Amino acid sequence: MRFRDFFKGKTRPVISFEIYPPKTKRGLHALKSRLLPKLIELGPSYITVTYGAGGSTQGETLEIASTVKNELGLEAACHLTCVGASKSEIDDIIGRIRTEGINNIVALRGDPPTGQDQFVAHEEGFNHANELVEHIRATEDSNSRVGLAVAGYPEKHLEAESLDVDIENLKRKVDADADIVITQLFYDNDAFYDYRDKVAAAGIDIPIVPGLMPIQSRSQVQRIASLCGATLPKNLLGQIEDAGDDDEAVKVIGTEQCTAQSQGLIRNGAPGIHYYVLNRSPQIRRIVRAL
Repeated sequence: MRFRDFFKGKTRPVISFEIYPPKTKRGLHALKSRLLPKLIELGPSYITVTYGAGGSTQGETLEIASTVKNELGLEAACHLTCVGASKSEIDDIIGRIRTEGINNIVALRGDPPTGQDQFVAHEEGFNHANELVEHIRATEDSNSRVGLAVAGYPEKHLEAESLDVDIENLKRKVDADADIVITQLFYDNDAFYDYRDKVAAAGIDIPIVPGLMPIQSRSQVQRIASLCGATLPKNLLGQIEDAGDDDEAVKVIGTEQCTAQSQGLIRNGAPGIHYYVLNRSPQIRRIVRAL
């Protein structure tokens, strides 16, 4: 199945997970033998697999996605970015993805590698995600067509001049024939609802899937907020500050918050939820089971 297929005539929200390749062989073994079976028990529609900056774990990404699809029987998607890659290198990656029977790709521009302030395209590569989407579509036929997801930013991309400009950029990706939009994480549902309305007003009519990341620690919240600009509601921030350095207490707060946030999104018409798992299952299991 391709991304678009999951959202056609759906009778229940489409739940999906994102994981990343561990840095060690031991971690990779643990992910395959323990984490993936626990996640699949929760009944997701698909799992997406990202990779490190500059494609540092791209081989492991494909290996994990292949395990999900070909050994565990669940649809998988590989992330694919423009970072440090020429068109020919991207074509090679796409070919390997198709050879493994992976039917879905998350097409992204990608963040600048560590130590770089700005994204700089490969001289034979792509500057923007819409160019990557166009290229992927140009390399396929009806028998090799993949599902394509692109990123959306309810509180705008940090590099965008404004939310309106960011939505114009999203429209280019959608017009290039993306199937669904998966959003950056956020903690205020009103931001998503406002974004959904503005995206619809711009003529974008494909599924907008909210992306959520459960809070695990105070340091995580501070790091995430600085990296992606996500706003924390005052009451949530107050609870986290009151918990101080007690990470177990913060996890409880994060689990309860993400559960309530998920329930609110579903009640208000979200087509599904994409969880950024951070390669840990306990919180996600509690949240999904509560749903």
